[in-house]
Amino acid sequence: MPNKKASISHTNESELTHSMAHYLLTIHKLREEKGYARVTDIAKELGLTKGSVSTALNNLKKRDLVEEDESKFLSLSHTGHDHVHGILSSRTLMYYFLKDVLNVSDDTAHNDSCLVEHLLSAETRERLFTFMKDAAHNKDKCLTVETELELAKYNSHEEFTHAQKGDKYLE
Repeated sequence: MPNKKASISHTNESELTHSMAHYLLTIHKLREEKGYARVTDIAKELGLTKGSVSTALNNLKKRDLVEEDESKFLSLSHTGHDHVHGILSSRTLMYYFLKDVLNVSDDTAHNDSCLVEHLLSAETRERLFTFMKDAAHNKDKCLTVETELELAKYNSHEEFTHAQKGDKYLE
């Protein structure tokens, strides 16, 4: 049987860019804090022009990630909401992995977790959750990790992901 190399794709039409992820996170944050999100609010939050925000939001609407009502209030679609929880889950897990397992500085953990938050696959996120939970709560194993992340209260990765609203280190 010939040796086939795995095809690695760095971009995919269905994947989110770093910028798209931040728009979704901002809509989520504004709705949590204020109860609504508008183009003006997003532009102010991200330090961008309303025009650039409108252009980006049109792309997110075409992907069925963002919805806009007749009063111009924005919300996440069900799919957009799922993406946000996945992003927050990835960011939180990666932050604590970098900080508590690899012992990088808080600033580096914050920056690097933000850079990869939208790139981790669901499989990697689930395995990272399992690794962190096992390392933090099974003291009889070779590797133990001291972490503030309280994974023991979650029965599954899905439960952890759906509970994500951010973490205390998140802005």
